[in-house]
Amino acid sequence: MENFDIIVIGGGSAGSAVAGRLSADQRRRVCLIEAGGHNDVMAVKTPGLLPFIPASSKYDFDTVPQPGLKGRVGYQPRGRGLGGSSAINAMLYIRGNGWDYDQWEQLGADGWSFADCLPYFKRAEGNERGADALHGADGPLHVMDQHWPNGASRAFVEAAAALQLPRNADFNGPSQDGFGLYQVTQKGGERWSAARAYVEPARQRPNLAVKTGAVVERIIVEGGRATGVEISQGGQRLRVQAAGGVVLSAGAFNSPQILMLSGIGPSEHLADKGIATVHNLPAVGADLQDHIDYVVSYRTRSNIPFGTSLGGSWRMARAFIQHRWNRTGMLTTPFAEAGGFWRTRPDLPAPDVQYHFIPAMLEDHGRSQVKGHGYSSHVCVLRPESRGSVQLNDANPLSPPRIDPGFLSDRRDVDVLMAGARMMQRICTAPPLSDLGGEPLRCVDLADDAALEAEIRNRADTVYHPVGTCRMGGDADAVVNPQLALNGVAGLWVADASIMPRLVSGNTNAPSIMIGERAADFVAAALK
Repeated sequence: MENFDIIVIGGGSAGSAVAGRLSADQRRRVCLIEAGGHNDVMAVKTPGLLPFIPASSKYDFDTVPQPGLKGRVGYQPRGRGLGGSSAINAMLYIRGNGWDYDQWEQLGADGWSFADCLPYFKRAEGNERGADALHGADGPLHVMDQHWPNGASRAFVEAAAALQLPRNADFNGPSQDGFGLYQVTQKGGERWSAARAYVEPARQRPNLAVKTGAVVERIIVEGGRATGVEISQGGQRLRVQAAGGVVLSAGAFNSPQILMLSGIGPSEHLADKGIATVHNLPAVGADLQDHIDYVVSYRTRSNIPFGTSLGGSWRMARAFIQHRWNRTGMLTTPFAEAGGFWRTRPDLPAPDVQYHFIPAMLEDHGRSQVKGHGYSSHVCVLRPESRGSVQLNDANPLSPPRIDPGFLSDRRDVDVLMAGARMMQRICTAPPLSDLGGEPLRCVDLADDAALEAEIRNRADTVYHPVGTCRMGGDADAVVNPQLALNGVAGLWVADASIMPRLVSGNTNAPSIMIGERAADFVAAALK
């Protein structure tokens, strides 16, 4: 048995920030427990090798069949190993809209307005553009512009401008609306995951223990207080004690799973799986929200976009050598190089759709290769009304959770996605993007409501932003309170995207890191 002050479960975006910040106080013994490995491999560090990230760095989850997607099973990849999903994502630095956080506070998350969250975004951020009222320059999470974007990505931005859509050079600036190139979490041409930001600089601290390849089987609760965890590591079952408590940062799927395996959750569901209830908390696993995404791919006559051809292969080989020598060139691509935010109605408080432009043909989450050169454009519903859940399949900690996003179960999401798809087609058929000679892989009459809806239900899926399954709020039904402490169990905090009461209007990596930064302060204050 080992003893620590704090145990952090999960070395992902939020968990890395929690462990890094808490261990900065040498008097505090911190143990970070991660089910995966170190992710210290070239395929993870090299942005352009995203399609070749090893299977050991991912959990490849599936959803239950989705009625809203005509019974299809959705794909839900999550990061495994230090860095979590920040080790396998497209590295886009997006916070969401300030309105999102103000709404959180209105829903009962006191102290989570944008004004409250902004100092933590800035504390985390090391932006190469420098510091200003909305940005930090000295934080551990390195943020930079793309210095070698593909010409097709620039053409996408120009096509949007040709339609009189606004340009936006900073989606985290005063206004989110508009189109442009994304900033990325990279440093020196390499991926800068949360683990590289917070854990690697702290690895030599004698008060930080990092356990990889360790699966948490349950959180130990004694006398109404979390006192440690049981883990399996290297074929052994071990108990790790925590005098101060436990921070659960395993993500929107695994955090509710671990709580339920520990007897914390809906008592009827736990009983059905043969698990004794430690604390009945019905909202654990409820309120799952995710960005539903629709993709259109175009094959081009031009070989400017990435693709498969003799010339394309030669260009990629030279790019590989260039990146190995200088960490420059096309292998710094995040793939989702350009995009934008747009309102389907002018009366909305914030953009309700987001676009991701990829200068390559991306089909079936990149699992299906399409020959030739081309590009893909994504549109997603930023604030979906559809809700789902995460439950247990069984009481085995190694089993995947039962994931039901409830995609397109609310008609309003279909309408927003259809409007966003129509604007996306206008951009993709406007010059100079249209000058690349693109032809869609699938021809759909977008003026035909029934045909477009059928195509969306046939092909839409996640863009990898699940949240909400351990909802934060000020009400008794919330899973955690605004200090991220679990309601009903002392010494237990949840810090990851699962605590979001509403999905933010954008990518979730930067907000998850901000949540980890805040959690570290909450836990440190509780331990004094």
